[in-house]
Amino acid sequence: MAQAVAHGGGHVTSTGTSNRKLMMWIFLGSECLFFGSLIATYLIFAGDVIHRGVGPFPHPVTINGEHHEGILDIPLTSTSTFVLLMSSVTMVFAVYGAQHARPKMMKLSTLATIVLGVVFLGFQAFEFATFYHEGLTLGTNLFGASFFVLTGFHGTHVAVGALYLASLLAASFRRNGLGHEAGEHMEIAGLYWHFVDIVWIVIFTIIYLIPSE
Repeated sequence: MAQAVAHGGGHVTSTGTSNRKLMMWIFLGSECLFFGSLIATYLIFAGDVIHRGVGPFPHPVTINGEHHEGILDIPLTSTSTFVLLMSSVTMVFAVYGAQHARPKMMKLSTLATIVLGVVFLGFQAFEFATFYHEGLTLGTNLFGASFFVLTGFHGTHVAVGALYLASLLAASFRRNGLGHEAGEHMEIAGLYWHFVDIVWIVIFTIIYLIPSE
């Protein structure tokens, strides 16, 4: 019996999805568990720092009649969040270009996605440096430990995604480009990138928009 071929290339599994795409979905499922555990840890420890009274604190808080300013810079992080969300838009154009034989669109959009991802990492590096100078480190309190681990691992995922896209962009300049499976290559990369963006939306909401109690 002839093997069917998925849209964009690759053998179809019993799920109707190609092997490579299915493996990415399985990987992202495991990543959900990984980030879920980190987020749960943050939710447990972030409030504990207030009860212990050991700053710096994430949000403005009054302890024993004394007011303490929050260390989080919401406007700055909102800007970096917007940058990362725009990278998802350019990623969509990159996938569209690959699937519709428009290599110029694919290359320019992939480059734009990489640049936006690097800019986001620049914002994160600036934030980390600022917090360090204000006295917040991994060892300062439980908030610092859980914050740096959670956002640090997310930043690592963004960096890996940027390198992944850079490798595809470099490969697209070869004589045969990404081959006849270019659409699937970019779609799989897009799944990873969109996942990283969605995780950040959750992290941004929980850390920056919801005050710890």
